[in-house]
Amino acid sequence: MEPVVLPHDVYGSGAVPVVVLHGWFADRATFQAIRPYLDGDTFTYVFPDLRGYGESRTIRGDFSMVEVAHDAVALADHLGWDRFCVVGHSMGGKAAQLVTAIAGRRVRRIVGVSPVPAGGSGFDAETARLFARAVGDPSARRAILDFSTGGRLPGRWLDAMVQRSLDCCERDAFAAYLPSWSAEDLHERVAGSDVPALAVVGGHDPGLGVEEMRETWLRWFKRGEVKVLADAGHYAMDEVPLALTSIVESFLALSDPA
Repeated sequence: MEPVVLPHDVYGSGAVPVVVLHGWFADRATFQAIRPYLDGDTFTYVFPDLRGYGESRTIRGDFSMVEVAHDAVALADHLGWDRFCVVGHSMGGKAAQLVTAIAGRRVRRIVGVSPVPAGGSGFDAETARLFARAVGDPSARRAILDFSTGGRLPGRWLDAMVQRSLDCCERDAFAAYLPSWSAEDLHERVAGSDVPALAVVGGHDPGLGVEEMRETWLRWFKRGEVKVLADAGHYAMDEVPLALTSIVESFLALSDPA
């Protein structure tokens, strides 16, 4: 599929452009909790809906991480951004890593929020079956949300997240994205990158924590860093929006490396 300009919101008018990519369970509204606190004087953020989600529900495609990355670059082109940063959550974090391979030196900095590694999730067989069931079983989605946030968040939040995931995405797109983000090994495309790269992980996320980032993110990005939000699980945007915003913007505002 050819890249398309995805439906999107633009927030801010600052000199640092940032493309923000959502994850598997939500459209661009997943970032609503942090948007009131973003520094729109320093940054210009663009929040697209990936194909199959939100306002992009009718846009067909391969529903792959490579396609998401090409669409992200097409959006930067559309906005006239020569150089830009990219932020991605979970599935979007894997796509963000591929943006660095596609756009090269155009990418100033990258932040992955609980990012799926470019090499895939490393699911064992039981976990892979649970995620596959989530395509058609809301209870499996709830179990995934509960597990990935450490079994510590209110049931009402879990229920709301499940409903949001059902409402915002076409089922066939949801199903098609799964093997691309969870199983496809694309790490050779990003290995050796010298783009400054920050992974922000939650202390209560049992699947994508510090150890996983040490074995993947820090090995592949020469300028890689990892920071831990001790009071968060996989959804730091909802769990600790202020702390996440501070860490991300502090990193993105740094000067370009020599």
